[in-house]
Amino acid sequence: MVLYTALFLVLNLGSQLIGAQHLQVGFYNNKCKDAELIVKEEVEKAFAKDNGIAPGLLRMHFHDTFVRGCDASILIDSTPGNLAEKDGPPNGITLRGFEVIYNAKARLEAECEGVVSCADILSFAARDSVHITGGMFWEVPAGRRDGRISRASETVDIPPPFGNLSVITQAFRKKGLTQDEMVALLGAHTIGRSHCTSFSNRLYNFSPTNSQDPTLNRFYASQLKQECPQGPGGSIDPNLVVEMNLSPALMDPSYFADVLKCRGLFTSDQTLTTSPQTKNQTEEYAGNGLIWQQDFVAAMIKMSQIEVLTGAPGERRSEIRSNCRRINP
Repeated sequence: MVLYTALFLVLNLGSQLIGAQHLQVGFYNNKCKDAELIVKEEVEKAFAKDNGIAPGLLRMHFHDTFVRGCDASILIDSTPGNLAEKDGPPNGITLRGFEVIYNAKARLEAECEGVVSCADILSFAARDSVHITGGMFWEVPAGRRDGRISRASETVDIPPPFGNLSVITQAFRKKGLTQDEMVALLGAHTIGRSHCTSFSNRLYNFSPTNSQDPTLNRFYASQLKQECPQGPGGSIDPNLVVEMNLSPALMDPSYFADVLKCRGLFTSDQTLTTSPQTKNQTEEYAGNGLIWQQDFVAAMIKMSQIEVLTGAPGERRSEIRSNCRRINP
């Protein structure tokens, strides 16, 4: 179910970006022709029960990419001898949607055993999550393989919600993404929800001189305090969540309008108004959702190709996992 009239855009950016990474649109056409359809069906099935699955899958793809690239290492379970990415901060209590990927993988293994990687399933699911919430459709260059390493200690590379403009810009640049692409990608915060603990410092413990972040709209802050009350000793219930904005299941440019009204939920959102360049871009996107969606899709395609594994000669060891939750024997 598409929540508003989606703008369909099939971008041919893949051929410009893949280079030596050996990814290609339609990679499974002759190998497993229903691969993308099966993933789409699983996303739609889960979304019909819980529309929060869409932002969950998009966020999972983002978090996977920022640790060892797009290799589906975020799907691997921890073992007695290793704490995996999915259980490291901030993933441990905030990620959801794993069952969608696992269900799609089970169906694909039954249909085309050993053919479709978990990394490609996650990339397809992220695209489908954007589309089902009213965003643009794009063709996903595929052919990724799955990584065999997953370490919670490496999740420090994920941009933090409390980061200022310099911190988050550097985190994106480290992965080869420009500041302009960063601003476009942050627009994904227009859908979904957040745990109160990800931004509660802005409400109660911002600085020695200000208990509340002065850049936060005071009426919005009052609303957030009602939804995220302090408990004994100033603690915040880690299970409390709030919607990212007034249309949390609609991929629209309202995120940028919120930021301009000082209603950005995270410090890393509101920081977009702290430089002329990022503020101008935020204003452009707030006024023209089509431009934002085009830029968002281009940035998503680029992001999905960071440090990909393709089984090319000389590449570090990779595989197509038979079960996304663990490496092959």
